[in-house]
Amino acid sequence: MNDTKIHAIMIVSIILSLAIVTAILPYTPDKSEIRLKSFTSYEELKDFITANSKNQNNYNHEGSGGPLISRFGLSNQLSTTDASTLPEYSRTNVQVEGVDEADIVKTDGTYIYAVSNQNIIILKAYPPENAEILSRIHFNGNIKGIFINNEKLAVFEDTSYYWQYRAFTEQSTFSYTPPKTSIKVYNIHDRANPTLIRTRNITVEGNYFNSRMIGNYAYILVGQPIYTDENDVTLPKISYSNKTETVPANQIYYTNITDKFNTYINVLAINLHNDHQKPTVKSYLQGYASTMYVSQNNIYLTYSTYNIQTQDQATEIHRINIDKSEIDYQASGKVPGYVLNQFSMDEYDSYFRIATTESPLRNSVYILNTELNTVGSLEDLAPGETLHSARFMGNRGYLVTFKKTDPLFVIDLTNPTNPQVLGQLKVTGYSDYLHPYDENHIIGIGKETQEAEEGNFAWYQGVKISLFDVTDVTTPREISKYEIGDRGTDSPILQDHKAFLFDKERSLLVLPVTVAEINPAQYPGEIPQWAFGEFVWDGAYIFNISLEQGLIFRDRITHAIDNQDQLKNGYSYLSSSIQRSLYIGNVLYTISEPKIKMNSLTDLTEINEIILNP
Repeated sequence: MNDTKIHAIMIVSIILSLAIVTAILPYTPDKSEIRLKSFTSYEELKDFITANSKNQNNYNHEGSGGPLISRFGLSNQLSTTDASTLPEYSRTNVQVEGVDEADIVKTDGTYIYAVSNQNIIILKAYPPENAEILSRIHFNGNIKGIFINNEKLAVFEDTSYYWQYRAFTEQSTFSYTPPKTSIKVYNIHDRANPTLIRTRNITVEGNYFNSRMIGNYAYILVGQPIYTDENDVTLPKISYSNKTETVPANQIYYTNITDKFNTYINVLAINLHNDHQKPTVKSYLQGYASTMYVSQNNIYLTYSTYNIQTQDQATEIHRINIDKSEIDYQASGKVPGYVLNQFSMDEYDSYFRIATTESPLRNSVYILNTELNTVGSLEDLAPGETLHSARFMGNRGYLVTFKKTDPLFVIDLTNPTNPQVLGQLKVTGYSDYLHPYDENHIIGIGKETQEAEEGNFAWYQGVKISLFDVTDVTTPREISKYEIGDRGTDSPILQDHKAFLFDKERSLLVLPVTVAEINPAQYPGEIPQWAFGEFVWDGAYIFNISLEQGLIFRDRITHAIDNQDQLKNGYSYLSSSIQRSLYIGNVLYTISEPKIKMNSLTDLTEINEIILNP
């Protein structure tokens, strides 16, 4: 063999070796472009925003928002009474134990605090025979959620922006009122007379994005649109105790990556029990935040980015450490694809795990260290299928993808640098929400499906509840399932996990559902797969759930006076839909905007009913 051929072979070998190494190496973005840094002056901030505003098509006035068992479980709401004197009661279904999430209904085992028609209603709920409304607090804006912490009630109120046209002056003008978020804290020692704590009445310009509560501290994120003119750029402001403070430019963090909109994400820390402690605020100049995950120590903010030239989708991640009143940006990272929701993310053993989807459809799991450098990845899961749900539980991860059948993937995360698929299960339908039953069993809530006779897809049918056994991780099994209604049936749990009530010790599972059923008389002959049912019922389904017997339907509860009359205008206009359910002692409480019903958990007979809004 001559020298020329030998050299050619060596070159090809080197190229192949480099290609193999490149394929094995984890995704490593340019950290310099995504790491946050602060401005040195107001002029630098102004120049940066002005330069990035030239090609933004005047979108500056858009509001903020987004494509909107040990470590997981229920929030740690605190009671005002000795726990030994209270009956057992359910709490908000949250992602991380000890990290509470704001909701429209809370209880402390004696009282229920419910958002209803721009009011917060405080109800003496237990014992149910003596239930009564004690007080109601009216708000002019939209109530986004509440927290209860001992004798403190925290309320997040959002007012939308609007334009006002003035035509009665010599020169017609438009005036603009920006959106605002108010955080109001009430002393509820006397539930009949809640008192607003003036020093805890805080206002921030912008739209409420999300919040969490850890211990006595509430952490609130507000997205503030940036307004510019030839001479000025707005800065974040916070008002409290009858004074307003401006966040200086040198305390605003930013990246060189920008998207279509410029937005401040203001992160606030508020001590709910120290009325004189100044709230902490940190501001980050970003685009639209898409999702948020919060552990006991960190807030992970994600932003979706898209490169028009390369058509690459990516998710930018920023880790913000929280410790009581301290808020400290610490690291940034980036992974391919976009994030489905908060359950696509998780922190465990100092590692951050995230599941993403790219177009064309490919699903992946990435593992990042504390500096948000990617150390491990599992790519190209179920190509061509859509990611419907994800859940991380310790050293395991679970993903549900769907196109015609539902593959439930069981993923081993024991070695962060080398995640592996342990097994998968293909069944009809899919799960939009996964919830741990125990370490080896998972509950899935989603839709049943029928494979289309023509075409590479399936038709959605009724709501499906599944109980999966993953004891043998190589061969997961669906050991029980229950389908509700026909095509068109829906449940708020498919979009909002806080509507889900489950208690393993009581073998209790409660789902709010709007039921649609097909009338065979409308379809002479065979009923087509695409046929939608008519809305026939709305309320909550109650099940017993156990490993021995699976899913056992018990009964259902409705708040509609005349269900058919309620449904005649379509499911979107239901005013009596059950939004939440909870239990105190042996009583099941179902809550809708107009009323609260109380039923015995023993036999589900009705005990009492309280009208919230006639």
